[in-house]
Amino acid sequence: MIELKNKSQFEKMKVAGRITGEALAVGAAAVKPGVTTKHVDEVIHDYIVKCGAVPAFLGYGGFPGSACVSINEQVIHGIPSKDVIIKEGDLVKIDTGAIWEGYNGDAARTVMCGEVSDDARRLVEATKESFWRAFSVIKDHIEHDEVLRLGDIGNAVESYISQFGFGVVRKYVGHGIGRDMHETPDVPNYGRPGRGMRITKGMAIAVEPMINLGTGEVKELADGWTVVPLDGSLSSHYENTILLTDEGVVASTYIEGVN
Repeated sequence: MIELKNKSQFEKMKVAGRITGEALAVGAAAVKPGVTTKHVDEVIHDYIVKCGAVPAFLGYGGFPGSACVSINEQVIHGIPSKDVIIKEGDLVKIDTGAIWEGYNGDAARTVMCGEVSDDARRLVEATKESFWRAFSVIKDHIEHDEVLRLGDIGNAVESYISQFGFGVVRKYVGHGIGRDMHETPDVPNYGRPGRGMRITKGMAIAVEPMINLGTGEVKELADGWTVVPLDGSLSSHYENTILLTDEGVVASTYIEGVN
């Protein structure tokens, strides 16, 4: 079942989204050579709590942090640790969420620590752009009252990424969001235009391209959380919560000029 949101619910999600986006910005600013992934998690946790919100990730499914902090080849779900030290040239994926009055925000960014390789920079830029290609498809269809389906969204990501030869992660996907962080429907980063469930006003979804420099095939490590590509290549992640309101389509976790 998909719960369509009303104006009051969307307003709560906008606040949750804003806090999430700001927390990501605080976490990104903390990324420096010599800093631990645990420190990044702690500054994000403290910011969310300071705003009067609840860290959505903390304890979710047993996860021990308020943010997933994944380094280089780690795709998602990296566990914050005082033993993992960020280095110059690392790609640092930060994924976090905040709950405001019972409603969730969820977003992720890839932070380039200092000078990174040309391949790493191309990967990060392409991943971010693939999200905005999908966002444009959603916005254009919804605001012009055109039929929008899941395949249209996934194809926008996949077709853009294909020109670079990067691998689109298929095992993990975006999702609906609202009272729960993960709701129906699943939102893949691949698909065929015009296929799949119809996406309509009143829905909220998290679109999150996860793109690897090499293969899109991944595996979960023995810690039960961390996901890496089978070939050990670099990975990038970019996500925003998108609200499909009567007044328009909003990326609630995106703060213009910041992230």
